[in-house]
Amino acid sequence: MQESWRWYGPLDKIALSQIAQTGAGGIVTSLHEIPYGEVWTRAAIAARKSLIADARHGQVWNVVESLPIHERIKRGEGDLSGLFANYRQSMANLAAEGITTICYNFMPLIDWTRTALANPLPNGGTSLRFEQAQIAALELHMLERDGAEADFSDDVKARAKVWFDASTADDREALINAVMAGLPGAYDRYDVPALKHALTLYSGMGRDDIRANYARFLAEVIPAAQDLGMSFCVHPDDPPRDIFGLPRVVSNAEDIAWIFDQQDAVENGLTLCAGSLGANPANDIPAIARRFAERIHFIHLRNVRKDADGSFEEAAHLEGDTDMVALIAALLAEESRRKDIGRSDTNIPWRPDHGHELLSDIGSGTHPGYPLIGRLRGLAEIRGIIAALSHSQVTFT
Repeated sequence: MQESWRWYGPLDKIALSQIAQTGAGGIVTSLHEIPYGEVWTRAAIAARKSLIADARHGQVWNVVESLPIHERIKRGEGDLSGLFANYRQSMANLAAEGITTICYNFMPLIDWTRTALANPLPNGGTSLRFEQAQIAALELHMLERDGAEADFSDDVKARAKVWFDASTADDREALINAVMAGLPGAYDRYDVPALKHALTLYSGMGRDDIRANYARFLAEVIPAAQDLGMSFCVHPDDPPRDIFGLPRVVSNAEDIAWIFDQQDAVENGLTLCAGSLGANPANDIPAIARRFAERIHFIHLRNVRKDADGSFEEAAHLEGDTDMVALIAALLAEESRRKDIGRSDTNIPWRPDHGHELLSDIGSGTHPGYPLIGRLRGLAEIRGIIAALSHSQVTFT
């Protein structure tokens, strides 16, 4: 497994020299400054590659995370031929620069969603947290979304009302800012009125509509990926459930199987995100890894601890609800299988995902969920598991 690290380019407060000290040689990055729908020029891609190479740490840009999909494509709105052509041109320009793994998501409007970015931990650090009652407060009392009442239990709705009644304007602003924090770079941010309006653009769209638009997208890009020798890997929904009334269609094994059925090609693959999938109590992450192993092109390793009401928080990488040892064993077994059959992609890139803010991380202003020391802890812990399982006496099953 190829150790990698997400880097936000010139926007990132963590330098390539610091990443080099973690030992991770793969750089996972994106051209976040380019708006949705515009072509990533070969010159812009080459400039980012040069920025990494010129640091002289032996690092390489190995995964694009992500090449974003315009919201009009997700809504199936209007003449999309120009947007699809631009997307394919960006893919071709990346391939021409030797970057052939693209992570993307098909989450409507909102990316990963949390309600608190600095949830206090007993050890003095902080974590990301998703609190169901606060999401309910946002939907019911701030957005006043039609139909939201049916999406929450009576207990959650009661606690949402208590929170909202006690909240200040600053509390409510902090909540919407936390929800928006999952959108990097050039992604739009919304205040409550703007989010209300943006949601109306999806009014009346159901799961089948989103799926149809997704199937069309795959039909437009997977043949190009095959021609270019690229691995295209979808990131699961985070959290893996409908939110703000928006249908989400990459939340469980059934969804993943449907996606693969739309374009039955190994290039149509999966970013296995243990934390995103792990927030759904019905998901068995090691089992999902074994079932779809052939199509896994990129891996995010993190853990979550879930509450009965649907809330969850980021746990330390080895301390949450997912059996990380069993998951890594499944991934190493797939790498071994690929070697046996002669596949070239036998060293799957992975990165430690969201970490706790620890020690000097606190107050450092790094991207939410992406501190230096917290992710380094996760990298080191997972590196140890990989080393132990890779010992010559271990047999993978």
